[in-house]
Amino acid sequence: MSEHHPGTESAPTALAADDPYEIGGYRLHARLGSGGMGVVYLAYTPGGRPIALKAVRREFAADPEFRERFAQEVASARRIHGLFTAQVVDSGVDDRTPWLATAYVPGPSLHEVVRRHGPLPARTVLLLVAGIAEALQAIHGAGVVHRDLKPANVLVAGDGPRVIDFGIARAADAAALTGTGLRIGTAAFMAPEQALGLRVTPATDVFALGALAAYVAGGAPPFGNGPESGALYRVVHEHPDLTRVPPDLHDLISWCLAKRPGDRPATAELIASVHAHPEVGPRPEFTEGWLPGPVREEVGGPVDAGPSAPVHARATRAARVAGGLHVPTVAEAAAPAPAAFAQAAPAPAPLAGPAGPVAPARGSRSGRRTPGRGRRIPPTTAAAVAATLLACAGAVYYLDGPVGDETGTGGSSVTPSHPPTASGPASPSPSAAESASGYVPGYVRARLTAPDSGYEFDLKAGKVVAAETAAWYLARDGRAFLPSEDSDAFVTEAGDLTVAACVRGIETRPAAALPFDALGKERPFCVRSPDRGEIAIVRLVEAAADGSVTIVADQYRRS
Repeated sequence: MSEHHPGTESAPTALAADDPYEIGGYRLHARLGSGGMGVVYLAYTPGGRPIALKAVRREFAADPEFRERFAQEVASARRIHGLFTAQVVDSGVDDRTPWLATAYVPGPSLHEVVRRHGPLPARTVLLLVAGIAEALQAIHGAGVVHRDLKPANVLVAGDGPRVIDFGIARAADAAALTGTGLRIGTAAFMAPEQALGLRVTPATDVFALGALAAYVAGGAPPFGNGPESGALYRVVHEHPDLTRVPPDLHDLISWCLAKRPGDRPATAELIASVHAHPEVGPRPEFTEGWLPGPVREEVGGPVDAGPSAPVHARATRAARVAGGLHVPTVAEAAAPAPAAFAQAAPAPAPLAGPAGPVAPARGSRSGRRTPGRGRRIPPTTAAAVAATLLACAGAVYYLDGPVGDETGTGGSSVTPSHPPTASGPASPSPSAAESASGYVPGYVRARLTAPDSGYEFDLKAGKVVAAETAAWYLARDGRAFLPSEDSDAFVTEAGDLTVAACVRGIETRPAAALPFDALGKERPFCVRSPDRGEIAIVRLVEAAADGSVTIVADQYRRS
């Protein structure tokens, strides 16, 4: 399994034209990532629970020894039921394209958390070590060695870490030995015996946990970055660099990073050491305060947001049942979001215009703000929500971390599709009228499809992204579009819309609502960014019965 590229984004994206429509009877909704072993998709069970479905690459699927080991590892993984691990829910080991489905856990990986927020405090690191060690106990108890424990394979939820992709690396051993060039594991987190090609044991995962803890506590791998060959040499021959790690963590991490497997602690000893540490005490619990504030705002916590909260808010503040993360059903994901807190405020009456109700002029808007990032919906009450629910970053399960844009499809077990796509936008030269308006073209004729309400249109980049990830966005609220807070919108009566007409319309007749029923190819609308620096002219192409929405957008920016 090859090392993933650090910093690669892990946000879900719309299916590409060559992605399958379904695998193993599960309809695919989005691509979650790809790696050395295959592609991971977002799918749903018949009852509506989201799952991460991993389709194996063709070259692995063609290797009989890989298929045999893959079946063995999937059978072992089904026996793992730890509270800090992912649950395998289904598989197709005998299909022409083998696949594996696991529970979908919204939340960023430790790699993403450290990349965005920097090193984490000692208490957080210790609690992560205890939770991951408990996950390893469940994995090792099923006779499995993870082999590729690294920050990208640990997700952060409000109630603790989740270890993913346990044991699957072993299935690739045979194919790797036949000359494909894939290395099993990740060099910067690989134990010396693994780097030397010797037998791996549970102690191999303990070494990786020590390297992971050093990375999380110090912001850099203890054996450095750079070329894989250099990292492997340092893992085998040199002492770890713990200069960035808080001194009170040195002993515990150094214990894990012992060169000889027999000198490393067992997982039970690791948990006991965390209990005994003065930063934690005898009851390490993932309660309020275990994560630093900025990370907790991103991840959310064990707070019940109610059954009607949107998927992006509920996933991070959902009720935990029996120590697990509650994941919303399809019906829940489509439900409107309730207000978290309400504060009475007088609502000015909406103005009237040829295009229907319009909002008051900039600076005197009415309306209600939904949880999330304060998105506006049509004014129906005299209330303004005073608090927000922050969304999760949408990190998900990967076969070995997101790398590149590979596909792992093929064979009779997958059905070709014509799924949502995002056309590559072009950048033409500005016309005289556009230049006169003060705006020049950015991208044009970008055809974008959001598979469901868990996605939004990133108007700045001209692509589909996971909900709550774009700064200037066009989302949906039921059967209507929902622009960014403080964005302005205008709907034209004519069949065409220019930038100059958009600017005039926004200043004189800004739209209060963008319902699908009032829009279409013959009635474009425009949205201006909160900083007034960009404008998007949008046409609704289709709002399909399956929940997907397709638009065509042109973007312009101030010259």
